[in-house]
Amino acid sequence: MQVVIRALNVLRALAPKTRGATLQELHEELDIPVGSLHRVLATLTEQDFVTRSPANRRFFLGQEARRLADQNTDRSALLFAPHPAISAAAEASGETVFLTELIGDRAVCVALSEGRHPLRLFVRIGQEMPLHAAASGRSLLSHLPERAVQDLVGKRPLTAFTADTPTTVEAVLEHLALVRARGYDVCDDELDRGVWAVAAPVFTSTGTTAASVTLAAAGGRMRDPLVRATAVQTVLTAARALSDGLGFTSGWRDAAAEPTGTPAAADRGPVPVEEAGGGPPEEPAPTGTRTTRTATRSPR
Repeated sequence: MQVVIRALNVLRALAPKTRGATLQELHEELDIPVGSLHRVLATLTEQDFVTRSPANRRFFLGQEARRLADQNTDRSALLFAPHPAISAAAEASGETVFLTELIGDRAVCVALSEGRHPLRLFVRIGQEMPLHAAASGRSLLSHLPERAVQDLVGKRPLTAFTADTPTTVEAVLEHLALVRARGYDVCDDELDRGVWAVAAPVFTSTGTTAASVTLAAAGGRMRDPLVRATAVQTVLTAARALSDGLGFTSGWRDAAAEPTGTPAAADRGPVPVEEAGGGPPEEPAPTGTRTTRTATRSPR
């Protein structure tokens, strides 16, 4: 087994090195005897998992290794068919529940299950969600590197759909820290007045974000904090089921309970252990009366 572990360590060492590495550099980094390292590299090169430049004799990650990685990440509409967890969430809540994926640089609805309430929000497969304003889009961004978020969000106008819409890259980044801390995002009047939504990320076997699952409802039905807490738990349960189905096996944790009468912090989980942060500020209870509509410009 030692030779297998050494081969894997070589691949891990070469993966981030765009300028490659010499035999001596790999020997010093991995502490593998030069003779053994040479044999491992020879086998990996033979199988095209490693290549060696004829010009400078440096080792690089080979085409076969990159092909395997590309096969696992080059996807479109990974979760196109509605998952039973989505149907169950829509049935339990009576609200519209849908999946969104980052396809290229766009957040796109790829599957949905409509709610049973007479007043339903309009969403369709193929609809694009604004990355900065929709809970579905921000959940997709929440676990990306900051530079990637800046590139995605900064390349387009950050339209102020309402007075509550974040309209700067800095505001979006600050909000994403909150999403990571509690494990889900809430969009309350930030995209459409009188509309409330909660979304959570779905993770693949490698811990990357595959999609987001979103429950969208008329704000008038979501004024009660306990109703909101139930909706949050419904979405998180669906997100966990979807992640389980994609092979995500990292640990999950639940936050400590909060005072009775507020959305319980336990309803914030599951949150991946490695991404868990401190508890977020309490979401303020909604005030005033909102006017609901039979259709919206675009739900979260």
